[in-house]
Amino acid sequence: MVDTSDEWIRTRTGIIERRIVSEDENTSDLAVEAAKKAIKDAGISEDEIDLVVVATASPDLIWPSTACIVQNKLKIKNCGAFDISAVCTGFVYGLAVASQFVATGMYKNVLLIGAESISRFIDWKDRNTCVLFGDGAGAVVLQEATEGFGVLKNYLGADGKRIDILKIPAGGSAIPSSYESVEKKLHYIHMNGNEVYKFAITALVKSVKKVLSSSGFSLDEVNYIIPHQANQRITEAASARLKIDRNKIISNIDKYGNTSSASIPIALDEIYQSGKIKYGDLVITVGFGAGLTWGANLIRWNK
Repeated sequence: MVDTSDEWIRTRTGIIERRIVSEDENTSDLAVEAAKKAIKDAGISEDEIDLVVVATASPDLIWPSTACIVQNKLKIKNCGAFDISAVCTGFVYGLAVASQFVATGMYKNVLLIGAESISRFIDWKDRNTCVLFGDGAGAVVLQEATEGFGVLKNYLGADGKRIDILKIPAGGSAIPSSYESVEKKLHYIHMNGNEVYKFAITALVKSVKKVLSSSGFSLDEVNYIIPHQANQRITEAASARLKIDRNKIISNIDKYGNTSSASIPIALDEIYQSGKIKYGDLVITVGFGAGLTWGANLIRWNK
Protein backbone atom coordinates (compact mmCIF):
# COMPACT_ATOMS: atom_id res chain seq x y z
CA MET A 1 0.00 0.00 0.00
CA VAL A 2 2.87 2.37 0.79
CA ASP A 3 6.60 2.61 0.14
CA THR A 4 7.89 0.74 3.18
CA SER A 5 9.21 -2.61 4.35
CA ASP A 6 9.23 -4.78 7.43
CA GLU A 7 12.82 -3.74 8.13
CA TRP A 8 11.95 -0.01 7.83
CA ILE A 9 9.06 -0.36 10.28
CA ARG A 10 11.02 -2.40 12.82
CA THR A 11 14.02 -0.07 12.71
CA ARG A 12 12.05 3.15 13.13
CA THR A 13 9.25 2.05 15.44
CA GLY A 14 10.09 -1.28 17.07
CA ILE A 15 6.78 -2.72 15.83
CA ILE A 16 6.75 -6.28 14.50
CA GLU A 17 3.04 -7.19 14.60
CA ARG A 18 -0.35 -5.66 15.43
CA ARG A 19 -3.99 -6.59 15.95
CA ILE A 20 -6.80 -5.11 13.84
CA VAL A 21 -10.53 -5.40 14.56
CA SER A 22 -12.68 -7.37 12.15
CA GLU A 23 -15.52 -5.72 10.25
CA ASP A 24 -18.13 -6.83 12.78
CA GLU A 25 -16.16 -5.72 15.88
CA ASN A 26 -16.29 -2.33 17.57
CA THR A 27 -14.39 -0.64 20.38
CA SER A 28 -17.10 -1.62 22.86
CA ASP A 29 -16.64 -5.31 21.99
CA LEU A 30 -12.94 -5.14 22.84
CA ALA A 31 -13.75 -3.19 26.00
CA VAL A 32 -16.26 -5.80 27.15
CA GLU A 33 -13.80 -8.67 26.75
CA ALA A 34 -11.15 -6.84 28.75
CA ALA A 35 -13.72 -5.84 31.38
CA LYS A 36 -14.91 -9.41 31.90
CA LYS A 37 -11.37 -10.57 32.62
CA ALA A 38 -10.70 -7.70 35.03
CA ILE A 39 -13.97 -8.27 36.90
CA LYS A 40 -13.26 -11.99 37.21
CA ASP A 41 -9.75 -11.30 38.45
CA ALA A 42 -11.13 -8.87 41.06
CA GLY A 43 -13.31 -11.67 42.42
CA ILE A 44 -16.57 -9.77 42.05
CA SER A 45 -19.63 -9.92 39.81
CA GLU A 46 -20.74 -7.43 37.18
CA ASP A 47 -23.57 -6.30 39.46
CA GLU A 48 -21.03 -5.06 42.01
CA ILE A 49 -19.58 -2.48 39.62
CA ASP A 50 -20.57 1.04 40.74
CA LEU A 51 -19.13 3.03 37.82
CA VAL A 52 -17.90 2.33 34.28
CA VAL A 53 -15.26 4.66 32.82
CA VAL A 54 -13.97 4.11 29.28
CA ALA A 55 -10.91 5.96 27.99
CA THR A 56 -11.07 5.96 24.20
CA ALA A 57 -10.24 8.03 21.16
CA SER A 58 -12.22 5.73 18.87
CA PRO A 59 -15.72 5.48 20.40
CA ASP A 60 -18.45 3.40 18.80
CA LEU A 61 -20.54 6.56 18.36
CA ILE A 62 -20.12 10.29 18.92
CA TRP A 63 -22.85 9.82 21.49
CA PRO A 64 -23.97 8.11 23.60
CA SER A 65 -20.73 7.19 25.33
CA THR A 66 -18.99 3.90 24.71
CA ALA A 67 -19.15 3.40 28.49
CA CYS A 68 -22.95 3.25 28.30
CA ILE A 69 -22.72 0.71 25.49
CA VAL A 70 -20.29 -1.37 27.56
CA GLN A 71 -22.53 -1.12 30.61
CA ASN A 72 -25.42 -2.49 28.57
CA LYS A 73 -23.39 -5.34 27.06
CA LEU A 74 -22.16 -6.34 30.52
CA LYS A 75 -25.77 -6.15 31.79
CA ILE A 76 -24.77 -3.88 34.67
CA LYS A 77 -27.72 -2.00 36.14
CA ASN A 78 -27.99 1.24 38.08
CA CYS A 79 -24.42 2.49 37.81
CA GLY A 80 -22.84 5.59 36.29
CA ALA A 81 -20.99 5.44 32.98
CA PHE A 82 -18.95 7.96 31.01
CA ASP A 83 -16.05 8.27 28.56
CA ILE A 84 -12.77 10.13 28.92
CA SER A 85 -11.20 11.69 25.83
CA ALA A 86 -7.49 12.31 26.27
CA VAL A 87 -6.40 10.09 23.35
CA CYS A 88 -3.14 8.26 24.15
CA THR A 89 -3.08 9.76 27.66
CA GLY A 90 -6.62 8.51 28.22
CA PHE A 91 -5.84 5.71 30.66
CA VAL A 92 -3.59 7.95 32.77
CA TYR A 93 -6.30 10.61 32.93
CA GLY A 94 -8.87 7.89 33.61
CA LEU A 95 -6.87 6.43 36.48
CA ALA A 96 -6.50 9.88 38.05
CA VAL A 97 -10.26 10.51 37.76
CA ALA A 98 -11.56 7.04 38.64
CA SER A 99 -9.35 6.64 41.70
CA GLN A 100 -10.92 9.75 43.26
CA PHE A 101 -14.32 8.07 43.40
CA VAL A 102 -12.82 5.26 45.47
CA ALA A 103 -10.66 7.55 47.61
CA THR A 104 -13.66 9.68 48.62
CA GLY A 105 -15.73 6.62 49.44
CA MET A 106 -18.33 7.41 46.79
CA TYR A 107 -17.88 4.05 45.04
CA LYS A 108 -16.42 0.66 46.01
CA ASN A 109 -15.75 -0.89 42.59
CA VAL A 110 -14.87 1.29 39.61
CA LEU A 111 -14.30 -0.37 36.23
CA LEU A 112 -11.75 1.56 34.15
CA ILE A 113 -11.16 0.48 30.56
CA GLY A 114 -8.79 1.71 27.87
CA ALA A 115 -10.14 0.54 24.51
CA GLU A 116 -9.43 1.46 20.90
CA SER A 117 -10.23 0.61 17.30
CA ILE A 118 -7.76 3.14 15.92
CA SER A 119 -7.49 1.23 12.64
CA ARG A 120 -10.89 2.66 11.68
CA PHE A 121 -9.29 6.12 11.48
CA ILE A 122 -6.18 5.22 9.50
CA ASP A 123 -5.41 6.28 5.95
CA TRP A 124 -3.66 3.15 4.75
CA LYS A 125 -1.86 5.17 2.08
CA ASP A 126 -0.24 7.47 4.65
CA ARG A 127 3.09 5.96 5.65
CA ASN A 128 3.48 8.37 8.58
CA THR A 129 0.53 6.84 10.41
CA CYS A 130 -0.49 3.50 8.89
CA VAL A 131 2.56 1.63 10.19
CA LEU A 132 2.03 2.69 13.80
CA PHE A 133 -1.42 1.95 15.13
CA GLY A 134 -3.19 -1.19 16.31
CA ASP A 135 -6.41 -2.09 18.13
CA GLY A 136 -6.89 -3.49 21.62
CA ALA A 137 -8.26 -3.04 25.12
CA GLY A 138 -7.20 -3.40 28.73
CA ALA A 139 -9.14 -2.95 31.95
CA VAL A 140 -8.75 -2.67 35.71
CA VAL A 141 -11.12 -2.69 38.68
CA LEU A 142 -10.26 -0.04 41.27
CA GLN A 143 -11.05 -0.79 44.90
CA GLU A 144 -10.08 0.62 48.28
CA ALA A 145 -6.48 -0.14 49.20
CA THR A 146 -4.73 -0.23 52.55
CA GLU A 147 -3.02 3.01 53.54
CA GLY A 148 0.12 3.68 51.52
CA PHE A 149 -1.00 1.47 48.65
CA GLY A 150 -2.97 1.95 45.45
CA VAL A 151 -2.84 5.16 43.42
CA LEU A 152 -0.60 7.44 45.48
CA LYS A 153 -0.10 10.46 43.19
CA ASN A 154 -1.30 11.78 39.84
CA TYR A 155 0.12 14.39 37.50
CA LEU A 156 -1.82 15.67 34.48
CA GLY A 157 -0.88 18.23 31.84
CA ALA A 158 -2.16 19.66 28.57
CA ASP A 159 -1.30 22.27 25.93
CA GLY A 160 -4.26 23.10 23.70
CA LYS A 161 -2.16 25.47 21.60
CA ARG A 162 -0.61 22.45 19.90
CA ILE A 163 -3.73 20.63 18.75
CA ASP A 164 -2.71 20.74 15.10
CA ILE A 165 0.29 18.40 15.31
CA LEU A 166 -1.91 15.36 15.97
CA LYS A 167 -5.63 15.32 15.25
CA ILE A 168 -8.60 13.95 13.31
CA PRO A 169 -9.95 17.16 11.73
CA ALA A 170 -13.47 16.12 10.73
CA GLY A 171 -16.42 14.29 12.24
CA GLY A 172 -17.21 16.73 15.02
CA SER A 173 -19.31 19.89 15.04
CA ALA A 174 -16.47 22.01 13.60
CA ILE A 175 -16.27 19.99 10.38
CA PRO A 176 -19.36 17.75 10.12
CA SER A 177 -19.26 14.76 7.81
CA SER A 178 -19.78 15.67 4.19
CA TYR A 179 -18.77 14.51 0.73
CA GLU A 180 -16.01 17.13 0.73
CA SER A 181 -14.63 16.14 4.15
CA VAL A 182 -14.50 12.48 3.15
CA GLU A 183 -12.88 13.29 -0.20
CA LYS A 184 -10.17 15.29 1.58
CA LYS A 185 -9.56 12.41 4.03
CA LEU A 186 -10.27 14.66 7.00
CA HIS A 187 -11.72 11.76 9.01
CA TYR A 188 -8.32 10.11 9.24
CA ILE A 189 -5.47 10.77 11.66
CA HIS A 190 -3.26 13.69 10.63
CA MET A 191 0.13 13.78 12.35
CA ASN A 192 3.32 15.81 12.26
CA GLY A 193 5.62 12.96 13.16
CA ASN A 194 8.75 14.97 13.95
CA GLU A 195 6.91 17.32 16.31
CA VAL A 196 5.13 14.45 18.04
CA TYR A 197 8.43 12.62 18.52
CA LYS A 198 10.13 15.61 20.17
CA PHE A 199 7.10 16.34 22.34
CA ALA A 200 6.69 12.72 23.46
CA ILE A 201 10.23 12.34 24.82
CA THR A 202 10.02 15.59 26.77
CA ALA A 203 6.53 14.83 28.06
CA LEU A 204 7.46 11.33 29.23
CA VAL A 205 10.52 12.52 31.15
CA LYS A 206 8.71 15.54 32.62
CA SER A 207 5.71 13.48 33.75
CA VAL A 208 7.82 10.88 35.53
CA LYS A 209 9.79 13.56 37.37
CA LYS A 210 6.67 15.55 38.27
CA VAL A 211 4.70 12.66 39.73
CA LEU A 212 7.73 11.65 41.80
CA SER A 213 8.58 15.16 43.00
CA SER A 214 5.38 15.39 45.05
CA SER A 215 5.58 11.85 46.41
CA GLY A 216 8.75 11.69 48.47
CA PHE A 217 10.02 8.73 46.44
CA SER A 218 13.08 8.70 44.22
CA LEU A 219 13.43 7.20 40.76
CA ASP A 220 15.73 4.54 42.20
CA GLU A 221 12.84 3.27 44.34
CA VAL A 222 10.57 2.73 41.32
CA ASN A 223 10.31 -0.90 40.22
CA TYR A 224 8.63 -0.38 36.87
CA ILE A 225 7.69 2.40 34.50
CA ILE A 226 4.89 1.54 32.07
CA PRO A 227 4.87 4.17 29.31
CA HIS A 228 2.36 4.61 26.54
CA GLN A 229 3.58 2.38 23.72
CA ALA A 230 3.99 4.87 20.87
CA ASN A 231 7.42 4.18 19.41
CA GLN A 232 10.33 2.17 20.77
CA ARG A 233 12.76 4.97 19.93
CA ILE A 234 10.75 7.36 22.12
CA THR A 235 10.87 4.93 25.03
CA GLU A 236 14.62 4.38 24.64
CA ALA A 237 15.40 8.09 24.34
CA ALA A 238 13.33 8.89 27.43
CA SER A 239 14.91 6.12 29.50
CA ALA A 240 18.35 7.44 28.54
CA ARG A 241 17.41 10.94 29.72
CA LEU A 242 16.04 9.54 32.97
CA LYS A 243 19.21 7.45 33.39
CA ILE A 244 17.15 4.48 34.51
CA ASP A 245 17.77 0.77 34.08
CA ARG A 246 16.01 -0.20 30.84
CA ASN A 247 14.80 -3.42 32.47
CA LYS A 248 12.50 -1.23 34.54
CA ILE A 249 10.86 0.19 31.40
CA ILE A 250 8.05 -2.07 30.20
CA SER A 251 7.75 -2.37 26.43
CA ASN A 252 5.46 -4.53 24.31
CA ILE A 253 5.04 -2.30 21.27
CA ASP A 254 6.63 -5.04 19.16
CA LYS A 255 3.48 -7.14 19.57
CA TYR A 256 0.68 -4.58 19.45
CA GLY A 257 1.85 -1.30 17.95
CA ASN A 258 0.37 1.94 19.25
CA THR A 259 -3.03 1.09 20.75
CA SER A 260 -3.53 4.60 22.15
CA SER A 261 -5.39 4.57 25.51
CA ALA A 262 -5.29 0.74 25.58
CA SER A 263 -1.50 0.44 25.52
CA ILE A 264 -0.80 1.03 29.22
CA PRO A 265 -3.47 -1.32 30.64
CA ILE A 266 -2.46 -4.02 28.15
CA ALA A 267 1.17 -3.74 29.28
CA LEU A 268 0.11 -3.60 32.94
CA ASP A 269 -1.90 -6.80 32.52
CA GLU A 270 1.00 -8.55 30.85
CA ILE A 271 3.45 -7.92 33.69
CA TYR A 272 0.76 -8.80 36.24
CA GLN A 273 -0.16 -12.08 34.54
CA SER A 274 3.51 -13.00 34.14
CA GLY A 275 4.10 -12.58 37.87
CA LYS A 276 6.74 -9.92 37.25
CA ILE A 277 4.99 -7.29 39.36
CA LYS A 278 4.95 -8.02 43.10
CA TYR A 279 3.05 -6.84 46.15
CA GLY A 280 4.50 -3.52 47.31
CA ASP A 281 6.16 -2.64 44.00
CA LEU A 282 6.22 1.03 42.99
CA VAL A 283 4.91 1.48 39.46
CA ILE A 284 4.62 4.59 37.30
CA THR A 285 2.18 4.65 34.40
CA VAL A 286 2.94 7.52 32.03
CA GLY A 287 1.23 8.70 28.86
CA PHE A 288 1.39 11.41 26.20
CA GLY A 289 -0.78 12.13 23.20
CA ALA A 290 -2.97 14.42 21.17
CA GLY A 291 -4.33 17.51 22.81
CA LEU A 292 -1.53 17.81 23.51
CA THR A 293 -1.92 15.86 26.74
CA TRP A 294 0.45 14.11 29.11
CA GLY A 295 0.53 12.74 32.63
CA ALA A 296 1.57 10.03 35.06
CA ASN A 297 0.26 7.96 37.97
CA LEU A 298 2.34 6.62 40.85
CA ILE A 299 1.02 3.31 42.20
CA ARG A 300 2.00 1.09 45.12
CA TRP A 301 0.90 -2.37 43.99
CA ASN A 302 -1.64 -3.90 46.36
CA LYS A 303 -2.53 -7.18 44.65
